[in-house]
Amino acid sequence: MTSFQPGTALITGASSGIGALYADRLAQGGYDLVLVARNVERLKALANDIRTRTGRAVEVFPADLNDAVSLAKVEAKLRQDAGITLLVNNAGSGTHTPLLDSDVEQMSRMIDLNVTALTRLTYAAAPGFVARGSGAIINISSIVAISPETLNGVYGGSKAFVLAFSQSLRHELADKGVRVQAVLPGATATDFWATGGLPVEHLPAEIVMRAEDLVDAALLGFERGEAVTIPSLHQVEEWNAYEAARHTMAPHLSSNTPAPRYRAAV
Repeated sequence: MTSFQPGTALITGASSGIGALYADRLAQGGYDLVLVARNVERLKALANDIRTRTGRAVEVFPADLNDAVSLAKVEAKLRQDAGITLLVNNAGSGTHTPLLDSDVEQMSRMIDLNVTALTRLTYAAAPGFVARGSGAIINISSIVAISPETLNGVYGGSKAFVLAFSQSLRHELADKGVRVQAVLPGATATDFWATGGLPVEHLPAEIVMRAEDLVDAALLGFERGEAVTIPSLHQVEEWNAYEAARHTMAPHLSSNTPAPRYRAAV
């Protein structure tokens, strides 16, 4: 197990799946924990297990991030607890259901959780990290951030926000001692799929990664200082080319004249 800077990690969506594994790995690496999720009993069981195995301090912080009052309590915790050195924005929801078959209220709640809650928690944590000159934020995005046709478009749009937000935040905080990483999981063996109505067993086995492997790879990318970590992408040159093309275009995306292809033929 690689080592991490000492401190306290606040992890959202920590009661199961990827969030629970982040809790386990970070505790093994020397972090104390604040575990945030709705399911109190699961949180307590996980906290007791981690305390017993690692000896780390683990605080259970029940909260529903879709509820404004609960969300505000987590924001206050991040602003007031100077011991928190790492925020893992893992909580999120998704679906594979096509856009026109989806309930708009459910989609709005997805945006509230995947976008609004993540943004507010980041805004609560980042100023303290900057003031102290150290800290880190890990945002769990998805491969659909760059492949929105793969699943439901609202889900893809919400995860594209997470990626763009993370990249912009990293750019702004790079010289202030704060690290920002976006993690883009592919299909991962968690209850995410069953919750969305498509059990993971129905997916081709060759595209589904074990959650343990996903988290271990993501944390290795974090230690290496990666801005974006895509554990399933074997050919990293493809991502590098994608990013290079994006940066090449950037200076040319705004101009005072339309491109010649949009000028009316004489």
